[in-house]
Parts: sequence; structure tokens; C-alpha cells
Amino acid sequence: MAAPEEPELSQAQTEKLLQFQDLTGLESMDQCRRTLEQHNWNIEAAVQDRLNEQEGVPSVFNPPPSRPLQVNTADHRVYSYIVSRPQPRGLLGWGYYLIMLPFRFTYYTLLDIFRFALRFIRPDPRARVTDPVGDVVSFIHSFKEKYGRSHPVFYQGTYSQALNDAKRELRFLLVYLHGDDHQDTDEFCRSTLCTEEVITFLNTRMLFWACSTSKPEGYRVSQALRENTYPFLAMIMLKDRKMTVVGRLEGVIQPEDLINQLTFIMDANQTYLMSERLEREERNQTQVLRQQQDEAYLASLRADQEKERKKREEMEQRKQEEEKVRQSALAEERRRRTLEEEKERKSECLPPEPPADDPESVKIVFKLPNDTRVERRFLFGQSLTVIHDFLFSLKETPEKFQIVTNFPRRVLPCLPTEEQSNPPTLKEAGLSRSEVLFVQDLTDD
Repeated sequence: MAAPEEPELSQAQTEKLLQFQDLTGLESMDQCRRTLEQHNWNIEAAVQDRLNEQEGVPSVFNPPPSRPLQVNTADHRVYSYIVSRPQPRGLLGWGYYLIMLPFRFTYYTLLDIFRFALRFIRPDPRARVTDPVGDVVSFIHSFKEKYGRSHPVFYQGTYSQALNDAKRELRFLLVYLHGDDHQDTDEFCRSTLCTEEVITFLNTRMLFWACSTSKPEGYRVSQALRENTYPFLAMIMLKDRKMTVVGRLEGVIQPEDLINQLTFIMDANQTYLMSERLEREERNQTQVLRQQQDEAYLASLRADQEKERKKREEMEQRKQEEEKVRQSALAEERRRRTLEEEKERKSECLPPEPPADDPESVKIVFKLPNDTRVERRFLFGQSLTVIHDFLFSLKETPEKFQIVTNFPRRVLPCLPTEEQSNPPTLKEAGLSRSEVLFVQDLTDD
């Protein structure tokens, strides 16, 4: 029995699938699709869950059956630096600590019990992220109001966007989770995070993303990174084509110590970024070379197509010219045949030549354009049209001509016109018994 076919993806789902593969570095497209389908195509939730798996943390959005946490290999071991709270000093300090210990224990125990019970009554509103950008912007605004405007440049976007930009720009991403209720938060923000040397170091060396865990976006990142205490910092970078947590800093860290720890983490992982930059440059060079080759091929192809087009046009023009010459030759042949037929018809229609002793006869000598002479007799009562038809029937006569007398020089009206529909007779034209007439060629005219 054949397995059921998977439904086709929409354009939006296809874009999310490609974006998720690019962010996570997964090579299997089927695995990317299954992960997105498990999270109802929520790409941010899927990225967080994938990041959990890389760190050996159980999935928050789709928790697996209870099993031991995965242990990262030596190559993926995360550098962790935890600063514990200072121990009390002297009798006064120990006395205050012991007196406050029961109260703190009771307070935090009751608070945890209250929060745990509240989950059964009302789901945690932070579990549903509706406006991740708004959560980040709101935290930045409240941070400025509380600690002033002298602070590192916060990345104003979602956690997934920060991951994507860090991957694209091949930069380190430092994530800060702000615990509003933690007793060490204010000290860390005022004494460490907002100092001049830390601000300069963070602004020039990495991207800095921060959000409060009281916000849904910060809470979701907290569930992914699984911090133990506050303040919490996580260094993330592109390592082996995956966005990976390479360092965790927890507790109140002094400015100089923070810079040293971050520098140590960056130096220890700088080779991965350098390797990725070299790979990208190589890929870019290969892509540029391939693009240049494609452009050269297209240019050559266009040149060949242009040559072929010109060749076809020349052949078409040559064919048209040959066809034009052939049609002209055919037309000339038809005209010549028509002219010959017309000459024969005119010759057959001519009246017979009168005898020389006929008193009404007229002897006319015609001088043709080729200097030949033709002689014939006509009757005085015949129309000048007969003279024209006789000359037209001769092979030596041009196609168009007119008959001219010598002295006085005048053109005989041999053909009918609008003014004179019937040409005059030889007698009316004033011809004598013996005449010499000239045939003038009008073909060029």
C-alpha cells in the first residue's frame, strides 16, 4: 500500500522552510519541515527548540519523554563562568545572614509555591508571544527610564532576527536576560553594564540583544537558554554552520572581569568565524566566477543570435531582391508579349496599301529614331490614326512615339483626345502627295 502523499506547501510555508534551514544549518529538508509542523509553522518557536536540542536542553514547545539530558561532546562544550555571591564577613555579617536566612527561605519558598499553584489556575501569560518586537522595545524604554541613556546599543528586534543578523554578518551575539525581581540586577546594570568601558567594548565588538524575562519574548528565550541565576549573559555565534551558545556568564560580574571573560570566549572561537568567512569568500568568489562565466556565455550566445539574425535578414533581403527581379522580369516579359500581340493586331487591322497610280494616294517616307527609313502609301481620306497604327505595328518603332512634320515643324494629332475624339484625315492635316515624316521616340518621357 503506497504511503499517503504529503500536502503541498504554500508560498509562505516554503519561505519559512528555507529561512529555518538557513538559521539552523540543517541539511535535511524533511527534518526542517517536520520541526516546523510540530510547532504549527511558528519559525521563532522552532528555532528556539532547535537551539535547545543543540545545548542538550529538553524541548519547551514539544517536550520529549522523560530521559537523561544529552551531554555535549568536547567539541561542543559551552564555556561557563558563574560568579557566586560573596560570603558574609565578620560576626556582624554572619549574624545578619543567619537572621535573614529563615525569612528569605520562607519568602522564596512561598513565592515558588504561589507561582506553581497559579499555573493550574491561570496559564502563564508569558508563554504566549504575540508581539516580540514590542516586548523588546518596551524593555529598552523601561531600561532607559531606570538606568539612564548611557548604555550599550540594544538590538531592536526579535531574538530570531538578532540570530539571523549575527549569522549573516558573522558577528558575535551577546544575549542578556534581565531579571526584574532579582536582587543583583540593579547592581549589575548600574555598576557593570552601563559603565563606559563595557559600553565601548560591546558596541564595537558584537551585537547586543536584551529583554526582560517578565516579557513573553524574554521568557521564551529564558526557557531556551535555561539560565541558573541572574544577571545572565550568553555568547552566541555561527559555529560549524549552526548558531551555537559558546559561553555563559552568570552572576554579578565586574566590568573588567566581564570584558576579560568575553574577550577569552571570543578569542577561543575566533577561528570558527575566520573559517566561515573564508568559506563565504570562497563561495562568493565561486559565485562571482560562475556569474561571470554565465554572463560571458550569455554575451556569446547573444552575439551568435545576433549574427544568426543578421544572416537570416540578409538571406531574406536577398530572397526579396531576387523575387523582385524575377517579378520584374516576368512583368517585362508579359508587357513585351502584350506589346507584340498589340502590334500584330494593329498590323492585321490596317487597310490595304493603295496602288501608286491612285490619284488619292499619298506617298509617305517615315524616318525612324534608329535612322532607318520606311515608305508606304495611304489615301487622303484615311485618318491619321492609320498612319500611327502602321508605325506601331513595325518592330523598329519604339513603344511610345509621336509623328512630326519637318517644315513647318508640327506634331500630327494621330490619337484621339478629350478635345478631338476623331483625329483628322491626311487631307485635313494638310499633307501633300509626297511627304517625309519623322518618328520621335517618347519612351523615356
